[in-house]
Amino acid sequence: MIDSPRVIIIVLNWNGRDDTLACLASLSELDYPSYELVVVDNGSSDDSVPAIRASFPRVTLVETGENLGYVGGNNLGLEYAQVARADYTLLLNNDTEVAPDFVRILVDAAQAKPAIGIAGPTIYYYERPDVIWSAGGAIDWQRGSTQMVGLNERDVGQFGQMPRAVDFLAGCAMLVRHTVLERVGPLDERFFAYYEETEWCVRVKRAGFEIAHVPLARIWHKISPEARAGSPTAHYYMTRNRLLFLKATGAGPQAWLHTLFAEYLRTLMSWSLRPKWSYKKEQRRAMLWAIHDAWSGHWGRQVVNGGR
Repeated sequence: MIDSPRVIIIVLNWNGRDDTLACLASLSELDYPSYELVVVDNGSSDDSVPAIRASFPRVTLVETGENLGYVGGNNLGLEYAQVARADYTLLLNNDTEVAPDFVRILVDAAQAKPAIGIAGPTIYYYERPDVIWSAGGAIDWQRGSTQMVGLNERDVGQFGQMPRAVDFLAGCAMLVRHTVLERVGPLDERFFAYYEETEWCVRVKRAGFEIAHVPLARIWHKISPEARAGSPTAHYYMTRNRLLFLKATGAGPQAWLHTLFAEYLRTLMSWSLRPKWSYKKEQRRAMLWAIHDAWSGHWGRQVVNGGR
């Protein structure tokens, strides 16, 4: 490919040495000729940094010195890419492995249609490599909810071969056109983690760009939905940041009513009153904390023991 657009690939690491090393090894097999790998280390306390330097000395390493969350860490990467005048920035989770042609396919799709502001691949489960985790995302504005398209479906070609418009893309793999950053700005740091990519995609679409799922671009994500569902911390951010998403996007009253009463209140009552959900005590506590923080306007990193 002659005069290929320059892509800066941002991989965010936080105490994920083994996953990050595997991700970088996967990226080293890319067939795309014009890219730079940047690892943003979010204040890791394991030996991630020396391990990355030893194994991949040509990778640019940016150290934050503290955990800035998904948003803060990736925003530093986006800032780096803007200064470097990259044509595209690719945000990529460290717990992914990629097909060698996935960057080339994403760039080709974006180059063929300048209206595309953000493009993303089909994301499969690492442990079930032909089962889809995300083929883009959809927003239900009546309920104020979001969902991954294609979730848990075996890939039998149901999404075709051509790029297709979606409401949002999963934050674990997003190819972002440089002009999007100039016009829309970076991720909203109030989110810290979760829902930030969905709100960003809404802003990007409202600025006149398209969000595109590119079916033939493929990566595999080492995600465990069960572990995420069982994490009080994840539940806190998912609960609080859904409310921030509704606020930031100007969602209508029906979305608020459904979220607060049909879902949140119903869930809290069930987890409080039904013995079979007694093991949800920590998630219930996190949910109440999240609603309180949203009501109080406490965003960013969760307040723990009086500090952020």
